[in-house]
Amino acid sequence: MLKRLDWYIIKKYIGTYLLSIVLIISISVIFDFTEKIDNFIENNAPAKAIVYDYYMNFIPFFANMFTPLFSFISVIFFTSKLANNSEIIAMLAGGMSFNRLLRPYFISASLICIFSFFLMGFVIPPANKVRLEFEDQYIKKFKSEIARNVQMEIEPGVIVYFERYEERTQTGYHFSLEKFEGKKLVSRMTANTIKMDSASHWNARNYLIRNFDGMYENIQKGESLDTIIHMDPEDFFITAEQAAQMTNPQLRHYINKQEKRGLGNIQAFKDEYYKRFSTPLASLILMLIGVSLSSKKVRGGMGINIGIGLALSALFILFSTLSSTFAINGSMNPLLAVWLPNILFLIIGLFLYTKAPK
Repeated sequence: MLKRLDWYIIKKYIGTYLLSIVLIISISVIFDFTEKIDNFIENNAPAKAIVYDYYMNFIPFFANMFTPLFSFISVIFFTSKLANNSEIIAMLAGGMSFNRLLRPYFISASLICIFSFFLMGFVIPPANKVRLEFEDQYIKKFKSEIARNVQMEIEPGVIVYFERYEERTQTGYHFSLEKFEGKKLVSRMTANTIKMDSASHWNARNYLIRNFDGMYENIQKGESLDTIIHMDPEDFFITAEQAAQMTNPQLRHYINKQEKRGLGNIQAFKDEYYKRFSTPLASLILMLIGVSLSSKKVRGGMGINIGIGLALSALFILFSTLSSTFAINGSMNPLLAVWLPNILFLIIGLFLYTKAPK
């Protein structure tokens, strides 16, 4: 059962965390609005869309992004205050072990961790979709209506290629479709243009089909051919920004689908998926560092602990940014890259835990 002291620490922890998040989000919204007000006016963005489509979806995204760091800073701030007021000394002197003292901290950090995981995996992705569509329309257009040099495996052994595909006209140019049995090419179809009439139904213009049978070759050609090809043009326009718009099940399904197709350019999607698990757990790891670091009363007050905490926060951001860059560029396995900062800081946390006052 939770004692009165446990509830006291939990309220202090979560209260300080919520206050710090509210302050940083308020500042972020003010700076963001000041920076983008010219875009809003120039593109005639409706006030209702600015508030509900953009900022109501901007707030949870950035609040969750700052969660591990401000959870960490909150722990250092109020724990240093407890230590300076000799409250931790009184707890330990009263017979409470340091491990027992950590219990309410772990409960609080676990609640934040679960809440962050739920937000990242299921709430923020739909919100990101609305926010990014607003940005594309009123701030800076980043979506492309033309895909170039598209090549993918739509079925086992079936490879399609477009030199260019236009979303507006649903037309592809310099199209080819190759069918393989093992490593052997058995058929190749080319067309100057191919246009989608309906789902999986395409019309090829000026086509040429070559069927290979050992040393023999059968050639068919004509001006127009209706054919069934199971491919979705939306797959041609998926970019790294869309990873943040997918829920956990959607992201996992997309990664599996693209891996089966042999598409190698999915590092950004793997990086996003693994972050959905590593980022919430960072709150627990940073909490252990924060408590171990700030539970000792030091000369000079809490300023030293807060300074060390900010330095560790900067290092954590640096490691996370570098590892994500390596993962997206393909220089490192995405799973290892995403979890490496957590592993390094867990080692730091365990070391500080052994040095913490018992």
